[in-house]
Amino acid sequence: MSGVRLRLLMRVLRHLVLLTGTVAMLGPFVVMLMTSFKPKAEIFAPTFHLLPHSWGGTENYATALTQVPLLHFLLNGAIVTAAIFLLQVLVNVPAAYALAKRRFRGRDTMFAAVLVCLLIPYQAIALPIYILFFSTGILDTYASLILPFTISVFGIFLMRQFFLGVPDDLIDAARIDGMSEYRIVWGVMAPTAMPALVAFGIFSLVAHWNDYFWPLIAVASQELYTPPMGIAFLKQNGEGTAYGPLMAAATIVITPLVLAFLVAQRRFIEGITFTGLKG
Repeated sequence: MSGVRLRLLMRVLRHLVLLTGTVAMLGPFVVMLMTSFKPKAEIFAPTFHLLPHSWGGTENYATALTQVPLLHFLLNGAIVTAAIFLLQVLVNVPAAYALAKRRFRGRDTMFAAVLVCLLIPYQAIALPIYILFFSTGILDTYASLILPFTISVFGIFLMRQFFLGVPDDLIDAARIDGMSEYRIVWGVMAPTAMPALVAFGIFSLVAHWNDYFWPLIAVASQELYTPPMGIAFLKQNGEGTAYGPLMAAATIVITPLVLAFLVAQRRFIEGITFTGLKG
């Protein structure tokens, strides 16, 4: 009986830890959303209350959408993140296939280099890339926002781990049927790796949609601002303490990320689970 009570106690403690973590992570987002619905006087009230007592959401969201071209910034973010992900897939899938299923001299060394590159933050190489782009004249363009991220070592690693679990018999059967390596990659391996592609797509979308560091360096034209730069521009263009419109803009910016994750949640979990079990 004591064993049953101990297991029950451990289950309760486990759920309490998970609940505490959930509240800690979701709390700032709830405060952000509720603040976007409050008028300015209520935001600066001496006492804090989570739910708004009077409605100020219409004014806050209207200000966020009209004071700066926020929708245009969202369009820029969609163009940049979609282009980056497409180019990453075009590079990552063949590279991961070669590292997982092809046998050639230096394969293990190349994979070791991929692992080493995982340890290098892209901020460390931002200056050489900036000098290169300045010398080639492509700064302050969409290309300057996209090209530095066309190769993702994390994506190569993730896809390679997934491909290790694909049976070699499937590839051998495709070769017997006369399929070229190109057709095997895109006709057999890529559809099989859809959960891993979705998981990587979520990581890529979140990383580049929220990126503020590189766009701040690479572009100067307002027409090329991405969503995080748009929020900063709203703060600079406004009175600086207009937290209602700022929280409204932040809510608008993160909404596509939340929707994308909710839509791809099952595939995302499958991709992470399957790739984590491969050696």
